Amino acid sequence: MPDLPPSEDRDGRRRRFRSRGMLVRQSVNSSLVSVAGLIRAPVRDLESHDVGRLVDVVVRWDRGIYPQVSGLVIRIGSRRAFVHVADVSNIRRRVVQLGSTRVDLKDFERRPGEQLLRKDVIDHQLLDVDGARVVRAADLYVAHVGSRYWVVGVDVSFVSFLRRLLPTRMSSLPTAERVLDFASIQPFGRPGTPVKLRKPHRGLEQLRPADLADLLEDLGRPERRELLSLLPPENAADVLEEMEPRHLHLLLRDVPIDQAAGLVAMMEPDEAVDALRDLSEEERLRLLAQMPGARAAELRGLLTFPEGAAGGIMTTRIVVLTMNETIRDAREKVRTRRREEDVDGLVVIDGDGRLIDDLSLMDLLDNDPDTPIAAVVGPPYPGTVLPDADLDDVVEQLIGNRGSSLVVVDLEHRPIGRILADDVVDALVSTDVQRRWPWQPKGPGG
Repeated sequence: MPDLPPSEDRDGRRRRFRSRGMLVRQSVNSSLVSVAGLIRAPVRDLESHDVGRLVDVVVRWDRGIYPQVSGLVIRIGSRRAFVHVADVSNIRRRVVQLGSTRVDLKDFERRPGEQLLRKDVIDHQLLDVDGARVVRAADLYVAHVGSRYWVVGVDVSFVSFLRRLLPTRMSSLPTAERVLDFASIQPFGRPGTPVKLRKPHRGLEQLRPADLADLLEDLGRPERRELLSLLPPENAADVLEEMEPRHLHLLLRDVPIDQAAGLVAMMEPDEAVDALRDLSEEERLRLLAQMPGARAAELRGLLTFPEGAAGGIMTTRIVVLTMNETIRDAREKVRTRRREEDVDGLVVIDGDGRLIDDLSLMDLLDNDPDTPIAAVVGPPYPGTVLPDADLDDVVEQLIGNRGSSLVVVDLEHRPIGRILADDVVDALVSTDVQRRWPWQPKGPGG
């Protein structure tokens, strides 16, 4: 698309009308035509005779950054006819001028790869990827660039919504209060509109899971499913971990059971358990039945611990080392595990499987590859808790140990999981705010 320069993000998340991309060009700015203002505008032939009234603008949105106008739908009597953009001489703010007297009176039928701007886009949700937010298109702007017409901007202001209620002559005037460059927009497919981009907007790949979680929570059900389908499954699982419980519950109910089970299976074990606890028993059993056997067994075991207990908030994804291994062996284990999951640390066990020490990833960098693990272990030793320890005990141990995590051990002192500081914070946030924590002084009579 030689007429369209690559879009450059210059001002971050909150962009204004003349801030970037196509909208920064004066030639584009001066030729903007409101799509909402064009609806019901007269369509005239070469001799300026009225042929009909514009009903919708047809675009192809299956490639490139900006949708290209491919034609117009016009009403001629009781028919809705299609006019190819090649037969259009000029699109102005109040009138469409044809460059030909030929008009195909056959009723318009949508072709694969086409979308209707008024029907499919205006008043629907879109993703502003640069702004990491969900927007609703109050209006769209078309501009003549080079030899073609392109959709270059989306208006998200309430003022533009109100402007559509005004007489046609006034509503055709664009307002630049909150117009986003279309280069930052991620569309969604809709029923009856099979077109989808071949790949998601490049900006989606740069958003943090927390940002994407916020977007999912703001989207409607069809758009939410669409956004999930655009994300790699492992990324989607990270996003689900950041969602509020009630939104996650609704999402898991809304997507197909096999997709929901796959996403939960890829979540961190403690996050997956929290998600499963919020479902009904029937829903929980159905999801577990769809998961790989080993993963389902692991989560069933974690679900046996009381909610809020150490066993219920720990992650079972731990890397285990023995005393006769080396730093090189440890690095290789971490490298192998990190292909599938995050690694926060390593535990060292003796010949009977009992905990000796834990090592951080920094320990692996600070030592020579041939260094035996036995030469690295030593005080300070890790804080430990039993799986049935309550949240108060976990907090007290974490504060007393002054570390970033605790190792969960069984009665034989064998490691079965790890609790990270952020897991404790999440658990605290989800409990009663009136709770008295171990570091708080007791009040009178308490």
